[in-house]
Amino acid sequence: MNIYVGNLSFDTKESDLRQAFEAFGKVESTKIIEDSYSGRSRGFGFVEMPDQKEAESAIAGLNGKSLQGRDIKVNEAKPRNDRNRGGGFGGGRRY
Repeated sequence: MNIYVGNLSFDTKESDLRQAFEAFGKVESTKIIEDSYSGRSRGFGFVEMPDQKEAESAIAGLNGKSLQGRDIKVNEAKPRNDRNRGGGFGGGRRY
């Protein structure tokens, strides 16, 4: 299961996430999303746990709990839907 973790401290490292989630089971991967220009954390990340029950236990056990002084938000990650991202102004020709 892919798990979204929000409201992270900008000082939180991937190893901190791994340690918090490993208390509930096997962690396959962790990823903290960084700003592409500054390289600084954007305050959220993802944890991949292969076992569904362990992942659900981690979500229940960590949602709203403090990690490095911040109450984190933890829930199942929703698949990214590019159609809902807005944006695109097109590149049509001007005559």
